[in-house]
Amino acid sequence: MGEPALSEAGCPSGLAPPPENDNRANPAAFVRTDKQGRESIELMVQGAKCAGCIKKIEGGLLAMPGVEDARLNLSTGRLSVAWTPGVLRAGQVTETLAKLGYNAAAFDPEAAKQQTDEEGRKLLRYLAVSGFAAMNIMMFSVPVWSGHGEMGEGTRTLLHWVSAIIAIPAALYAAQPFFKSALSALRVRRANMDVPISLAVFLTLGISVAETLQQGEHAYFDGITMLLFFLLIGRYLDHRLRERARTAARDLLALQAVTASRIDANGHVKSVAAREIAIGDRLQLAAGDRAPVDGVIEDGVSEIDCSMLTGETLPQAARAGVRVHAGAINLTQRVVMRAIARVQDSAVAELARLIETGEQSRAKFVRLADKAAQMYVPVVHSLAALTFLGWFFGPALLRMAGLEFVDVGFRVALMNAVAVLIITCPCALGLAVPAVQVVATGRLFKRGVLVKSGDALERLAHVDVVVFDKTGTLTLGKPRLISLVDVDTLQAAAALARTSRHPLSRALVEAAGPGVAIKGVRELPGEGIEAEIDGARVRLGRRAFAAPNAQDVADGSAELWFARGDAAPTRFAFTDALRADAAETIVALKKRGISVEMISGDRPIAAETAAWAAGIETWVGGAAPGDKVARLRTLRAQGKKPLMVGDGLNDAAALAAAYASASPGTALEASQAASDIVIQGAGLLPLVEAIDVANAARRRAIENLQFSAIYNLVAAPMAALGFLTPLVAALAMSGSSLVVTLNALRLQWEGRSWTS
Repeated sequence: MGEPALSEAGCPSGLAPPPENDNRANPAAFVRTDKQGRESIELMVQGAKCAGCIKKIEGGLLAMPGVEDARLNLSTGRLSVAWTPGVLRAGQVTETLAKLGYNAAAFDPEAAKQQTDEEGRKLLRYLAVSGFAAMNIMMFSVPVWSGHGEMGEGTRTLLHWVSAIIAIPAALYAAQPFFKSALSALRVRRANMDVPISLAVFLTLGISVAETLQQGEHAYFDGITMLLFFLLIGRYLDHRLRERARTAARDLLALQAVTASRIDANGHVKSVAAREIAIGDRLQLAAGDRAPVDGVIEDGVSEIDCSMLTGETLPQAARAGVRVHAGAINLTQRVVMRAIARVQDSAVAELARLIETGEQSRAKFVRLADKAAQMYVPVVHSLAALTFLGWFFGPALLRMAGLEFVDVGFRVALMNAVAVLIITCPCALGLAVPAVQVVATGRLFKRGVLVKSGDALERLAHVDVVVFDKTGTLTLGKPRLISLVDVDTLQAAAALARTSRHPLSRALVEAAGPGVAIKGVRELPGEGIEAEIDGARVRLGRRAFAAPNAQDVADGSAELWFARGDAAPTRFAFTDALRADAAETIVALKKRGISVEMISGDRPIAAETAAWAAGIETWVGGAAPGDKVARLRTLRAQGKKPLMVGDGLNDAAALAAAYASASPGTALEASQAASDIVIQGAGLLPLVEAIDVANAARRRAIENLQFSAIYNLVAAPMAALGFLTPLVAALAMSGSSLVVTLNALRLQWEGRSWTS
């Protein structure tokens, strides 16, 4: 986005390989066998930047004999490769990547993060140096411009030399990202957009030094440092937006317990790392512990909170024979479970793989600037070469044809070719989209919407269907008492509820307010709690436990029953209230021609109630995480561009699989990381404004790209015909950048009441 768009012709790597003594440089040590019996390896690819990189890397590897699968995650740089055992060795994979122009080593999340941080610091240093040089050189260039024809030759040459002393080291240092990228592309006999930039830098510095040595009137040290400054602004902005697009898989895997209590053959409990757990190990889960792996309960009775995996708002009974997924929380009593999968094969790990698959497919989206620049490199190179050849050989050819034409020589031909390179430099093109993105994301940030990925707004502008999760997204994700009961009954029930961790008990306590808790309470996991008060038995829990003779009420509400002695039992009904503006948001989306669906892991009756209240006609309840992903893939197969809005761990894979995604600020970190945008606050209407701003941003970006195209169509022929010097070309290039930036700033004040 911010850096000049890269075509499939080649993207920069420009990063040094790991040191030879780094064990990550030996990929053979990291080969493992996957579930299908294939040999596989995970590598960290350095320098992959765009959809063209994905296509080139995956295509190149899949063309190798025996390779069955190759998937690159652009966000993390993680490349997964699987092949038929014995057909090839891991070193051949890295050798193929090197031939394609990319360095690789065994994947290390910490190394990947450090690499990203270091790249950002370097870009900031390059930007600072180029900006400092450009500002200081202007102090010496302005007198030369203003004193043209009046300034003495000695004074002018002195000012040129002072400019050279500043510009040469500054330009050679600040242009390193372009030099390294261009060199990496040329090594594999490809050309990317950094090749003409690098040529322009070297040629302009060379011409300027030559002019200064000959005491010429014009030197272009100011133009080249200013050019680098503008280009580095775009590249740094792009890096910052890429850095925000963190992978959700890492945060998701962090939800698994890192340690576990393993019971040995003698019955002794020992704390071990989760990665050491083997299938068949017996594990102890105390109240409040998170399951480290998938397993089956062998002993004990409790309740487990699976909401992050299933979306079900109520805890589930856990007794012998019940399966427990990694990440589920044991709520009440100690239980013993037997591991049926390793950490890397758990349900959470599978979700992480689904997320990475979704991120990889989303990363193949080709941004506006990428599309606009696909023809840039061959056109610019050809035009600059033709300009040089035309001015160098043209006069002689014209004289041979009987026409009189003055021979201009090598110097003028080279000056005109450099002017073409500079004036067509992709500065306006490179800033056309990121300038709009920065203004749009800044405006949305003030409205409580955090845009996390560089191309999120471009995809958001294409959305034609929105799929909502229910619990915690359309609703507040917090049970609320809706029954009207007398104060004495409420306080008596709350006295029991204060001893329980059950979410409905906590909602009952919140409704009752401060008070005392009853002593001597006995809790039956999955059933309820009971105690004796003044000789009478008091129970709070399921209907079958507390009031077995009471009539069942099927209204979709979660419920607790309270029975005290022989008195008539009382039903406490709870609801997960819709967000205050949920229905208004649905109406606003439909007005914009966007269809709306809801898919929830909660009970079908609860899902139906919420969908009806929000005004959503198409809904699904009781959906597993895989069902949500399947629905989104179906929509995309139908040509739709779905926006998924969810908050739970069970939504993370769906968020990654969707065309675009959003989550509320209260969502789990893994879900926020998988989302393109995060909506702060309790409302959903900012989502509508985000879609409106995305559409406006797309219009501004297209206008900027159109202007850049018209600018190049007018300016390039003028430079080729010799009407523009490199200095004028640099000024025109800077002016074009200013125009696209000012056009982007229009987003700050237009359409202030889109959501009204």
